[in-house]
Amino acid sequence: MTEGRGLFITFEGGDGSGKSTQMRLLAERLRREGRQAIETVEPGGTRIGDQIRRILLDSRNQDLRATPELLLYFASRAQNVEELILPALERGAIVLSDRFTDSSMAYQGYGRGLGDEAVLALDRIACHGLEPDLTLLIDIDHETSIGRARARQLSPSETRMDEQAAEFHARVRQAYLKMAEREPRRFRTIDGQADPETVALAVWEAVNPLVSRLHV
Repeated sequence: MTEGRGLFITFEGGDGSGKSTQMRLLAERLRREGRQAIETVEPGGTRIGDQIRRILLDSRNQDLRATPELLLYFASRAQNVEELILPALERGAIVLSDRFTDSSMAYQGYGRGLGDEAVLALDRIACHGLEPDLTLLIDIDHETSIGRARARQLSPSETRMDEQAAEFHARVRQAYLKMAEREPRRFRTIDGQADPETVALAVWEAVNPLVSRLHV
């Protein structure tokens, strides 16, 4: 965490893990405590990012290849970093992001087989050296993840990633667990199988030590 800067916290996990719910609950708690909490989502987060999101998640785009998929995710991310995330951090806000570069590593680097270096090279260009201060991995087994994701009441135009094969989602989960093992100082792995209130408590226990060091 850089002196005089806000706090950047990312939520990661498979589709249907509950990370979006947990991010919302954390934002609500932070605001009750008088903190400035900014929420964003990937892909999306900005007007341009939302347009890219529609391409990436549209179930009609099953022929989207792995490399252009990766490039589109980073195009959305670069816009989000420059337009929203960095300015908010400079104001001293706590920025909560539903996914960041770790998602690209898990889904495209490992799930699609593009490898680490392609993801890291684009991260260096798109993110201006920005790394999360804390990454919360909401972990559930991939069978539960798939079941929850497909049961959600999403627009049919946002189901492309949910419709990937079970083997793909299994690779994604293993990639996340490997990243968390490799970077224990940044990652906190939280059991997403529990009820939302229990998960929210675990999230707060991970976040509070960093938040308490910020000025209100």
